Amino acid sequence: MKFRTIAAAAALAIGVATGAMAQVMVGGAPMYSTKNIIENAVNSKDHTTLVAAVKAAGLVQTLSGPGPFTVFAPTNEAFAALPPGTVDTLLKPENKGQLTSVLTYHVVPGRYDLNSLQNAVRTTPGGRVSLKTAQGEPLTISESGGTLMVTDSKGGSAAVTIPNVFQSNGVIMVVNKVLLP
Repeated sequence: MKFRTIAAAAALAIGVATGAMAQVMVGGAPMYSTKNIIENAVNSKDHTTLVAAVKAAGLVQTLSGPGPFTVFAPTNEAFAALPPGTVDTLLKPENKGQLTSVLTYHVVPGRYDLNSLQNAVRTTPGGRVSLKTAQGEPLTISESGGTLMVTDSKGGSAAVTIPNVFQSNGVIMVVNKVLLP
């Protein structure tokens, strides 16, 4: 019995050391902390629209870079909730600037996990923290009923549905709405 425990611990240590163990499942796919944001996102069946948009905007190289970045990643359902035709319009080459603005509004330079964001919200008077996005405008972070909320400059709010999806170059926080600058 002692040998099995030691063998299991050794296997776990090897898996962690080599990055073979997934941190969390997103969109039916394991997310590995040793892979970058793009390497993981392309495997999530819940983020095919986001990945297509990132490719259309030419942001693959940036989000594959060293970062660190915190990405508030809307699901396919979040994109589908936009007014009809919005996604198709944004994906057109002539709208690349607008698409880039929307996507970079979901990216915050730095690595923010659930714990650090909740601590910041809970210790800040008013319970709201502002984070400057890569796009340049702020997102407001707050908490409602134990759920981390992200509010855009227009007052739209998204709930963090899957926090702490750690990447080699940052962290993904899955959100249920598209945020608009």
